[in-house]
Amino acid sequence: MLIAFNKPYGVLSQFTPDGSANRPLAGFGFPRNVYTIGRLDADSEGLLLLSDEGRLNEMLLHPRNAHAREYWAQVERIPTAEALARLEEVLVVQGRRLLPGRAWVLEPQPDIPPREPPIRFRKTVPTRWIGLELVEGKNRQVRRMTAAIGHPTVRLIRVRIGRLRLGTLAPGTWRELAKEERMLV
Repeated sequence: MLIAFNKPYGVLSQFTPDGSANRPLAGFGFPRNVYTIGRLDADSEGLLLLSDEGRLNEMLLHPRNAHAREYWAQVERIPTAEALARLEEVLVVQGRRLLPGRAWVLEPQPDIPPREPPIRFRKTVPTRWIGLELVEGKNRQVRRMTAAIGHPTVRLIRVRIGRLRLGTLAPGTWRELAKEERMLV
């Protein structure tokens, strides 16, 4: 079984509480014996896969399999073409070498419902949504990359894993993937 879940802000990528105010996955009615394939930080949103099939974990997460992941990041200020080009190079952030990805400004800017709680708003600092496609998923990688180029991320949504898109799945809801959809991952 393979499940697509639209993880909301403030939800852990684990089934047990961690002592924080963040909610664990246990309250979302998942079938027994499923576990997450990969992670999203509690302050990140979007597509999270869960399964009861152990072999999927390595198949989807090991860098040698190069499964692309697409993120939409709302960043502070409007990045220049040069700043976006830096995201497409090998970056070393906090002593870690991060593989290059693909980066672009989302045009038109997506119409995404506000988050609860709302993101911080500063009248004098505009924000812009950018897209990033990466083949690795290190801890807080997108946030570290955008901060390294001077455009901190204020909101982050994973919208695609492989060719499987988040689509219209509402935050906090999940569905089992059909056989043909599994081929997209």
